Amino acid sequence: MKILLVEDEYPKRQNILNFLKGLKLDLEISFANSANSALDSIDIEIPDLMILDMSLPTFDINDHDNGGTPRGFGGEDVLRILLIQEIVCKTIVVTGYESFLKDDGLSLDIDKLKQSLQFEFPEYILDVIHYNSTNDSWKTSLKEYFTRLIKWRFLLLIMNPDVTEN
Repeated sequence: MKILLVEDEYPKRQNILNFLKGLKLDLEISFANSANSALDSIDIEIPDLMILDMSLPTFDINDHDNGGTPRGFGGEDVLRILLIQEIVCKTIVVTGYESFLKDDGLSLDIDKLKQSLQFEFPEYILDVIHYNSTNDSWKTSLKEYFTRLIKWRFLLLIMNPDVTEN
């Protein structure tokens, strides 16, 4: 299974990566650090799953570039561009924020964010998970997704043994 992990904060990216490796599944994980690098990566190959941060810089941050405009909804920008381009990529949003301030000044908590994203991107959003480095609830939520996926793939193979697993 090919996963694109889109996260600009190194410690969070490493925690998620270590968790995924600990699942001991056949995962091929690639990385993007910004909205544009996520889109570039998807242009090359659409992953089976994108794990997407909500707050992302426009461009990768490096010695020559400050990342452009920091975007509180950079992850949503990625999803909107994919929708416009008619590229469907199953997505789990993993965000460290419990609430977000919209351009109109209204605050959006994580549950309302999930509802909003699932309404706007119904074919994309599998879940919105709150990441907190001090507890493991995000791990439990992600693990539940992978457990369901494994069961689904197993049932698919039983129902159709001629299908080879990718």
